[in-house]
Amino acid sequence: MEPDDIVVFAGSGSRRLTARICEYLDIRQGKNETIQFSDGNTFVRILENVRGRHVYLVQSTVFPANDNFMELLFWIDAFKRAGTESVTVVIPYFSYAKGDKKDEPRVSIRARVCADAIEVAGANRVVTMDLHAPQIQGFFHRPVDNLYALPILCARIKAMKLQDVVVVSPDVGFAKQARRYASCLGVSIAIADKERIGHNERATIMQIIGDVKGKTAVVVDDFTISGGTLADVSVKLMDRGVREVYAFVTHGVLTKGSIERIDASPIRCLFITDTVENQPVQFSSKIEVVSVASLFAEAIKRIHNRESISEMFKE
Repeated sequence: MEPDDIVVFAGSGSRRLTARICEYLDIRQGKNETIQFSDGNTFVRILENVRGRHVYLVQSTVFPANDNFMELLFWIDAFKRAGTESVTVVIPYFSYAKGDKKDEPRVSIRARVCADAIEVAGANRVVTMDLHAPQIQGFFHRPVDNLYALPILCARIKAMKLQDVVVVSPDVGFAKQARRYASCLGVSIAIADKERIGHNERATIMQIIGDVKGKTAVVVDDFTISGGTLADVSVKLMDRGVREVYAFVTHGVLTKGSIERIDASPIRCLFITDTVENQPVQFSSKIEVVSVASLFAEAIKRIHNRESISEMFKE
């Protein structure tokens, strides 16, 4: 790929991931800066000529979610006003993906509002990873590529050479994706029956569906915030006779108290990816970060060369 053909910029929510992406692509990272004024306003500035270029902006919208989302919109606007040929926004973690439906009276469908804002700002394409609700792709009128961390996480699981593995979905909603993990690993699957009441980010694990006794449980999920579900599932699994519990989660949205819950649980190790990098907590020895920079870099390269993204995930 010619150095002048493509340029990748970092938002303040994904600076380390962007550096890894550029290293994988063997290109220079674009020069830009973000300034936070004392009154809370955000100012963004491109520090090089991008006229006629195909620009890729990497920005996770979390920690802080609203500030990073507004910054994303300002970057899109800045690039369009600077005369770029196209702007592809790479959103490793799309925080408002949980707000995908009106499931009670008088609430906002937040993901739809975000999708509209991204389009109005001028984005030509969106690349993200493990959307909590894949139907959000339909909220956009622009192409959306939803990547999966599965190949990277499955490779890490295989490298551990665990014995008698069973893949566990922490709820029915993630069961379809959990089956893909089980298929990739050639193992069986179990499902935790979970009930969530209210908006306090905690759920109650009712039962484990499937044979787990004497096995090594690998719990997979798209994100964790409080660590509560993972901790509760691990306790339930140990009660059902599993030997060890490991957890593999794409988005480690780890908030205050989450590390303590993980540390106090039977989970031997929690593996997360680097889609979220500004966590307000200090990781313990139980947390290991696995980079998905190669997946995003490959997707950017394929988009630029007009190649298939789906080919990356063929089983």
